[in-house]
Amino acid sequence: MTKQFKIADRLIGQNHAPFVIAEMSGNHNQSLERALEIVEAAARTGAHALKIQTYTPDTMTLDLDEREFHISDPNSLWAGTSLYKLYGEAYTPWEWHKPIFDRARELGIIPFSTPFDDTAVDFLESLDVPCYKIASFENTDLPLIRRVAATGKPLIISTGMATAAELDETVRAAREAGCIDLILLKCTSTYPATAENTNILTIPHLRELFGCEVGLSDHTMGVGVSVASVALGATVIEKHFTLNRVDGGVDSSFSMEPSEMAQLVTETKRAWQALGHVSYGPTAAEKKSVQFRRSLYIVKDINAGEILTRENVRAIRPGLGLPVKYLEMVLGKRVKQMAKRGTPINFEMFG
Repeated sequence: MTKQFKIADRLIGQNHAPFVIAEMSGNHNQSLERALEIVEAAARTGAHALKIQTYTPDTMTLDLDEREFHISDPNSLWAGTSLYKLYGEAYTPWEWHKPIFDRARELGIIPFSTPFDDTAVDFLESLDVPCYKIASFENTDLPLIRRVAATGKPLIISTGMATAAELDETVRAAREAGCIDLILLKCTSTYPATAENTNILTIPHLRELFGCEVGLSDHTMGVGVSVASVALGATVIEKHFTLNRVDGGVDSSFSMEPSEMAQLVTETKRAWQALGHVSYGPTAAEKKSVQFRRSLYIVKDINAGEILTRENVRAIRPGLGLPVKYLEMVLGKRVKQMAKRGTPINFEMFG
């Protein structure tokens, strides 16, 4: 078992309920008022953290709308626009970060962000974020990973698209640069993702390969995949979050609404509680139920000296008589004294 550690005041590890992150991304739709409403809604759901993203269009790409800078895939949610315009629509203005973080802290939810370059890391350090997230598309950006790891704060890395060899380079870079507390999130970088394409059996393998905490960055719809991941050892769950999908926005179509996020928090905790430990025999809560097992009873009044037969002995509930496995042993025995219908059988009844 990997060691537990803290993000802000929240313990992360297999001995604790999953750490649930609500990812705002671009669902603020360029409104600070809406961004703050999302923070408040996330806090009401019981989510433990609220994450945003820190970049500008110019730190992400070039202002071109041609060739590879134009999104032409007809199956993409963002087909027909340029990368630059997409990031301009989705980015969270840097002057919003402090009010968003302040509101989150007031409400008891942990705020942090995904930086996309060194300037973003420097800025987030000035806001004293408690941890960092590396997005799947940056998980091979070793200079960025080293810069974030050098802060010494817990580091969460999504593993979307990365090969095992690439992840080995990523983890080595993070460790060598000073990262102590590391979480790898299994992620499928499609939007939305399908359950069939999620492969959460990778989660325990990640823990085994890299000796760190593991979780899921989940782009599927609903809570089923996330709940299942907890059974495989996920201790961190990240889901995109919005107030209402019909409001639109760059990520709204695969984001959770408040009632769904509340369900996610509840059901992932239940899944974790259900794991327990390897256990046989009645639990403390089951002990009262043992009496309702079947056992051997007299089912017809019998007189002293009569023989026990299948006519006067049956296996019925409750369980105060001899266990049913003794049925063949007692058949043919003579009772020492009369017994009324409903008498539990015991060895003292016959000699």
